[in-house]
Amino acid sequence: MKKVISGHLMSVFAFVVFALVASASAGEDQAKYVFLFIGDGMATVQRAAAEYYLGALEGKSDNQVPTKKLVMNTFPAQGMTSTYSFDAVITDSAASATALACGKKTRSGVIGMDAGKTEKYKTIAEMAKDSGMKVGIVSSVSIDHATPACFYAHEPSRGNYYNISKQLVESNFDYFGGGQMKGNMPKKRKDNKELLAYAREKGWTIATNREELDSAKTGQKLIAFTKVDGDAALNYAMDRKNDEVSLEEFTRKGIELLKDNPKGFFMMVESGKIDWACHANDAAAAIQDTIAFDNSIKIALDFYKTRPNETLIVVTGDHECGGMTIGFAGTKYKNFPQKVTKQKMSFQAFDKIIAQWKKNGTTFEKALPQITEIFGFDKLSDAEMSELKKAYALSMQGEKERAKNDMTYLEYGDYEPLSVKCTHLLNNQAGLSWTSYSHTGVPVTTSAIGMGSDKFNGYFDNTEIFTKIKDSMGL
Repeated sequence: MKKVISGHLMSVFAFVVFALVASASAGEDQAKYVFLFIGDGMATVQRAAAEYYLGALEGKSDNQVPTKKLVMNTFPAQGMTSTYSFDAVITDSAASATALACGKKTRSGVIGMDAGKTEKYKTIAEMAKDSGMKVGIVSSVSIDHATPACFYAHEPSRGNYYNISKQLVESNFDYFGGGQMKGNMPKKRKDNKELLAYAREKGWTIATNREELDSAKTGQKLIAFTKVDGDAALNYAMDRKNDEVSLEEFTRKGIELLKDNPKGFFMMVESGKIDWACHANDAAAAIQDTIAFDNSIKIALDFYKTRPNETLIVVTGDHECGGMTIGFAGTKYKNFPQKVTKQKMSFQAFDKIIAQWKKNGTTFEKALPQITEIFGFDKLSDAEMSELKKAYALSMQGEKERAKNDMTYLEYGDYEPLSVKCTHLLNNQAGLSWTSYSHTGVPVTTSAIGMGSDKFNGYFDNTEIFTKIKDSMGL
């Protein structure tokens, strides 16, 4: 009997020792510093187009395959990810970001909640903070937009900007950087207050330019933003002025503020205007924002190289946008990426010029030289010139006077006709084309490097990205 009891105790002792050793080993293998980069609207084709563009900038001749690689495409783990929502093949950013942040499917428009809009899901960022990690959220669009919101807020509608911004201020996170808060201005209710003032009351430091961003110190809770467009977002990379803080700078500052913490950090960085450019079918704007996004990833990779056994970097897209493809019937098997490099401004900046032409009553003939200069058209065929004139006439009419029908939408979407026609003509000449002004249901590429990165090989759903990151962090 004594031998049996003794043997049993020895077995229990051995199991406890094994469990403790396994636990210690697991701790050593956990990611202490975690980056999740989300290219909004970015699938495989947006990445590939950016590489061809970079190759063209280096002087590659027409039809010569570029060799310039994006940093994200060099990561050892490369997977494919499905993006469907709770009830639709084609998702919106709220549902897809909820899947990435919470590991759960929901309906389009819902932020961090179930499809019935009653249950609040715990986010990976909230879990990280509860475990003692510091947390930072960065975006090139408004910091209360759908994708960043899904990491700290819980709302039945992505349009509830005030409520979302209020939850940002009341979060116990450490750093927010990028665009402004659309929900900042109070509504006409006694319980609402201007949220930046409320943020200061809650102990947040507010930085509104590069100098204030640079002067922020470790230990401060920081909300930082820069000059923005009319939608409270950073300007497109191709339109950005020198005094505007870049996504790369916001990422670098986040690392500086978060890294000195015994438990490490979690940081989500979104490039939101890849999606906006693809909605408008502007390849040059989408490509340059993709490159700017990749430069931000390089900042994280430089950090990884100093702590390779403690860091995980994951890069993904929340969905594809625009149905962008490399190939056009008019160019057949040929491709001319150099043509896209000649575009000098985004469709959004060009819209302002169109508005001025309309105000001044500028004729098509007088505007044509500037159109040619902005988009770098070498020559236009008679058919292309006819399409351009038609689009110009529609833009001069204004939105109220334009015909509202399916054919008009198919040709120009909800955008300025002349801007869309110019980008379409240029993109088609380059061998690029579009199928939609909305999102599509195609899978996106997910890339990873560092601790636990092998989990991101293969084909998996976007909800699994949450699980894989959580497991890699040991949460």
